[in-house]
Amino acid sequence: MGLTASVLAVDAGNSKTDVAVVAADGEILATARGGGFRPPVVGIDTAVDALGEVVARAFADAGVSAVGHVSACLANADFPVEEEQLAAALHARAWGTSVEVRNDTFAILRAGIPEPRGVAVVCGAGINCVGMRPDGRTARFPALGRISGDWGGGWGLAEEALWHAARAEDGRGGPTALARTLPAYFGLDSMYGLVEALHLEHVAHHRRHELTPVLFATAADGDPVARSIVDRMAEEVVAMATVALTRLELLDEEAPVLLGGSVLAARHPQLDDRIRELLAARAPKAVATVVTARPVLGAVLLGLDHVGVPAEAHVRARGYYEH
Repeated sequence: MGLTASVLAVDAGNSKTDVAVVAADGEILATARGGGFRPPVVGIDTAVDALGEVVARAFADAGVSAVGHVSACLANADFPVEEEQLAAALHARAWGTSVEVRNDTFAILRAGIPEPRGVAVVCGAGINCVGMRPDGRTARFPALGRISGDWGGGWGLAEEALWHAARAEDGRGGPTALARTLPAYFGLDSMYGLVEALHLEHVAHHRRHELTPVLFATAADGDPVARSIVDRMAEEVVAMATVALTRLELLDEEAPVLLGGSVLAARHPQLDDRIRELLAARAPKAVATVVTARPVLGAVLLGLDHVGVPAEAHVRARGYYEH
């Protein structure tokens, strides 16, 4: 192998996995894609076995059997103890001399910034926030849902919309157009019918997240309840970002706040505008930007940061993914 391959970069989310084999000069030697990475569901060994199949394809294409460093940004690595367990499992595969595991939100953050400095809020199926400084300090949240104080994300928004719509129809809550638009999406004429369909799984459980765009469309049409849910999502995003900036002592200096994940990347005008309005009031020096780069780029750049390559290598790797 020699010095041909320097880094194995892994971005493994709940729904898909991307890996890249990277040379010390930033050249991407090979890439591969696989399915989701879900250790809590299948166990660490089974999850890493599946990841190994993707890595094997990338190694074969690159013509290598190992690298100097493994930079892995993994879903479900929510606590340091989980990062340690996953790092040990990856190290046992002998893919690289050294291994560093981070939560996959760090990949989105690093993909959107020229140096490891700033904060990222990711709002996809759920919500998470991380921050980092070049000196190695980080800020993070467990991001395990309501038990860790979280609210929002695609699933949270859909469930909140269903809650308000059901109560509007049966009289426990005030009126909202969501009582009409949510069941209509599935071809139903009432919330009673939609609740029954969800309960009996005539509409599959995983399809609930499809109601999030319906919520945003209803809000865009002016429905006060739908608009209040969107505003609450903006409040959560800014609360997490502001706390992370404060922890990293970045609140009083210009610092990037990266917005990623399917909900934020969709650039819904009301949500986008409200986030920027709240940031201007609470963190006026923050610079909000939507991340469009693939998260695996962040894992690549974190790996190159670790091995200490010249800046040109970062530029070359970024150019591969951005062009």
